[in-house]
Amino acid sequence: MAEAIVKKAKEEKLELFEVKNFQAIPGHGVMADLENKKILFGTRKLMFDNQIDPSLIEEKMITLEDQGKTTMILAQDKEIIGIIAVADILKDYSKEAVEMLHKMGKKVAIITGDNKRVGQAIAKKLGVDFVLAEVLPQDKARVIKEIQEGQFENWKLAIENSRQRRVVAMVGDGINDAPALAQADLGIALGSGTDVAMETGEIVLIKDDLRDVIKAIDLSKYTLNKIKQNLFWAFFYNIIGIPIAAGILFPFTGWLLNPALAGAAMAFSSVSVVLNSLSMRKKKFF
Repeated sequence: MAEAIVKKAKEEKLELFEVKNFQAIPGHGVMADLENKKILFGTRKLMFDNQIDPSLIEEKMITLEDQGKTTMILAQDKEIIGIIAVADILKDYSKEAVEMLHKMGKKVAIITGDNKRVGQAIAKKLGVDFVLAEVLPQDKARVIKEIQEGQFENWKLAIENSRQRRVVAMVGDGINDAPALAQADLGIALGSGTDVAMETGEIVLIKDDLRDVIKAIDLSKYTLNKIKQNLFWAFFYNIIGIPIAAGILFPFTGWLLNPALAGAAMAFSSVSVVLNSLSMRKKKFF
């Protein structure tokens, strides 16, 4: 958001000033001194914590938030002097990815530091099931743990069997997402994200395409099925082949397996497993 605001200021050819005593307050905003005046920029809570009442601009903020825009209040000393709204551009194919996850029977939630109105506006565009709003950066991992353990009361998530342990996949790209990626059963980082997010995630998507999340799930399922097939045929083959090679049929038929034939059969067992695995190359995903 800071980059977007500075970029817009440069486009408008506005003069940028150097501030002093800059301080970032995670999840709330920033403060600094400019020409002997205290500048505050951030959320309603930041204003309340500094005895500034944002009620005069509440109606305008609600209007912007209902449009899915993150609104930030700018105050000088104890006076509000403006608001800035920034809208996240939804990633390409985001809505399509959510629809595909729903077809797979998955529930989708957004975890955001924005207020509930902004989160719900974005969720409505995407068709997301649940919105976990106003989550501070340091709390994201805790929220993931609560979802895993079925503790949904705090978030009013009406999910059946809510006390059952759930498997959670987390998709993120920011520094603040790293603890949540680590806490999730499956952490999926975007290749366009921060280094710490990519280091933490078990899967890193090279392209910035959320449909690859579905592709990763499908590929994992397909790979696991192939492993099960290989194990089945390997055990089945050896359960039959080893007793025959040991002479179990000799008392009844007088027939012993030729060592050369036994060696060829053993080699075929390995070859069949490899060929079955190589058949995965023919699998086509969307």
